[in-house]
Amino acid sequence: MADDARRVRPGVTLGLLAVVCVSYVLQQTLVVPALPTIQRDLDTTTTWTAWVFTGFLLTSAIATPLLGKLGDTYGKKRLLMIAMGVFAVGTVAAALAPSIGALILARALQGAAGAIFPLAFGIVRDELPPERVGMGLGLLSATFGVGGGAGLVLSGVILESLHWSWLFWIGAVPIVVAMVLTWRLLPESPIRTPSRVDWQGALTLSIGLSALLVALSEGETWGWLSAATLGVFALSVVVLCLWVVVELRVPQPMIEIGMMRDRAVLWTNIVAFIAGFAMFGTFLLVPSFVQMGANLPPELAAMIPYGFAASVIVAGLYLLPASAVMLIVGPLGGILENRVGARSLTCVGSVILGLGGLTLALFHDRGYQIVIAMTLIGVGVGLVYAMLAKLIVDSVPREVTGVAMGMNTVMRTIGGVVGGQVGAALLSAATISGTPDIPSEGAFTAMFLIAGAAALVGAVATLRIPRRGVRVPGVAEPVRLRPEPGRG
Repeated sequence: MADDARRVRPGVTLGLLAVVCVSYVLQQTLVVPALPTIQRDLDTTTTWTAWVFTGFLLTSAIATPLLGKLGDTYGKKRLLMIAMGVFAVGTVAAALAPSIGALILARALQGAAGAIFPLAFGIVRDELPPERVGMGLGLLSATFGVGGGAGLVLSGVILESLHWSWLFWIGAVPIVVAMVLTWRLLPESPIRTPSRVDWQGALTLSIGLSALLVALSEGETWGWLSAATLGVFALSVVVLCLWVVVELRVPQPMIEIGMMRDRAVLWTNIVAFIAGFAMFGTFLLVPSFVQMGANLPPELAAMIPYGFAASVIVAGLYLLPASAVMLIVGPLGGILENRVGARSLTCVGSVILGLGGLTLALFHDRGYQIVIAMTLIGVGVGLVYAMLAKLIVDSVPREVTGVAMGMNTVMRTIGGVVGGQVGAALLSAATISGTPDIPSEGAFTAMFLIAGAAALVGAVATLRIPRRGVRVPGVAEPVRLRPEPGRG
């Protein structure tokens, strides 16, 4: 009977973690189409409404490496439960938010649970048989794209007939169910790294990342060359340099700088940044592109020579092929990795992602062309995201998986923010003459070209990653604990 339980456990573990990860990513993008509605209902400004999305990304970038490190030290299941609890509280608070300030705070709580991903990756590495780790990492990595695309689709469906608060009520259900099942079924990882919390490193990293994301998010509003934007960028650079100094001097740093400088980890993080840039540079623009001409007076719509005047729901459906193919390609990449190698698959995925962006730039006059391009992007993102997780796992000791994956997730998040902001800046800068700031077709084309070219640069960058990672020296030896009674 015990043997049967052990045979079932890897599938149960993977299924639960997949539900948790999808729930988190859904909440990241579900609100994007609803921002104009939220602005109107809460009687606020565009700037404050944008913080409903920015606040989520900001706290995610800050909390992810810290909670990943704490998971390595105190147990990944324990920190996963805490992260899920914070996420559930934030989701319910967002549904009940009576004002824009309360909603932003609730979204910040949701984002603080961003460590769900690195903790889940660490649990997969610790609990699954070695031959299934690649497939498991591929499945969880695929949820980045699947949840992101599905969030944009579901948002339109929900807003069609329900109040925007239902975006959060519906999102709270799977996370609460997954919390109960995780507590009951998942064993605690027996692998720990004894260490003290590096509060100095955590504080300086938090301030540095906060300044960077605020500058990236508000640069378009403030002006990219304004004193405010340049000043916040400068503050970010100074504080992040101070963070490196702190981490080199404290006896037990939150993040080993030696690990971050390791060739495999460094170039994998660079590729993560590029992949996030390319994905968000296309995913966030395609719905706007296909909706161009919708809900406009006929005389104004006639001035727009592109787009399909699609509804919010139909616009989301253009993203479905990419999301669906990611769910297949991610696990498949994990299976192929044993034969082909993670580096080679990352390179192939980056090339396919680049081809998808270039296809969007050159061919976007027909709906089927958008579908073909988005399918290519889905294949590329699915492969790259799955292999990034495997490259990190192969490059660092088991006992620092959480913090290493946390930093990789942060790099992907920052890349996504930069991609989204570059796209927004281009759409604002190039508009159709005689219209109220409607972007020109050339603005979309330029961003699709930039995203495609960036992905091809990412393919070249993967060649700098060693074929197999090496263990990072100077990391404390792990302590293997006995499993909890009755929990495996």
